[in-house]
Amino acid sequence: MSKIRQFGEKVEGYNIPVLNEREIRASAGIIFLFMFIAIILAGFSGKFLMLKYMITIFLTEMLIRVFINPKFAPLLIIGRLITNKQKPIYVGAPQKKFAWIIGVIFSATIAFFTIGLNTYHPVATGLVCLICLIFLYFETAFNVCLGCKIYGLFYKEKAQYCPGEICDLNSREDIQKTSKSQLMIFFGLIVYILLIIFLMNDFYSQKPIHLMKFLDTI
Repeated sequence: MSKIRQFGEKVEGYNIPVLNEREIRASAGIIFLFMFIAIILAGFSGKFLMLKYMITIFLTEMLIRVFINPKFAPLLIIGRLITNKQKPIYVGAPQKKFAWIIGVIFSATIAFFTIGLNTYHPVATGLVCLICLIFLYFETAFNVCLGCKIYGLFYKEKAQYCPGEICDLNSREDIQKTSKSQLMIFFGLIVYILLIIFLMNDFYSQKPIHLMKFLDTI
């Protein structure tokens, strides 16, 4: 039973149980994709069926990860199959468990309102879904575990082996530093976007016509 119910793996050279960040990111990407589609369908088409299925799958996945063993979580297994030819990136299990407990709380909250009560609300369900998407997106796109960052606010001991070393306060290397000219380019992009919106909004708002109809008018 102890081998079934455990959290993290013992790997030589690491003094705490660890997990493979590559498969975690892969599974986060899968969840994000389908949750995003489900939320879009619910928000713009009023079709909640896919969202209810995805919430059920997401909650089940988180419960297995936290209370049984991440090795038996189906979406993590898919992530392992996708990344099994890549060298593992080891991350500390304790902060990951804390992050996934947050996932359990969020998904259980959404499930209660959306499935249990069969209701929806901009805050009770919409805002929580948005927060979940943000957590998932940061995980898969930026290799940043927001739950791992929050972990440090509740536990005195420093989190070890965070993905991307985001829990460490090491000085940045030269390639990571941002120059003033790069910051100017960034702010220039913002001005450029605002200018496009101001000048082109009416033109862009026109409904497209079918290409064949356009060709007939030529």
